[in-house]
Amino acid sequence: QVQLVESGGGLVQAGGSLRLSCAASGRTFSNYAMGWVRQAPGKEREFVAAISWSGSTTSYADSVKGRFTISRDNAKNTVDLQMNSAKPEDTAVYYCAQSRRSHWSRWSDFEYWGQGTQVTVSS
Repeated sequence: QVQLVESGGGLVQAGGSLRLSCAASGRTFSNYAMGWVRQAPGKEREFVAAISWSGSTTSYADSVKGRFTISRDNAKNTVDLQMNSAKPEDTAVYYCAQSRRSHWSRWSDFEYWGQGTQVTVSS
């Protein structure tokens, strides 16, 4: 079965940087788009970023565009999220997600989810 394991969360000051990583196993990683979503306390899960199977296409939420970068390494079966210029409103549990398709276009494309990693940005 598919397993997604996130790492790299923690506490960072506003304006700082943090890098999240997700290790995937269970099926051919390079066949599927990957993404990151987050959930802040008391709020619904929201899309953060997605990357196509080859890494050639990326998508970002407007709230993180220009600050976050998603990348993947198909040789290592990992997908990363580089968070720069962090803001207190970025505080959330961040989840890695794997699409059912090679590209991502809608929320329902996400098929598998990790357990999440906490990111806290202090002001």
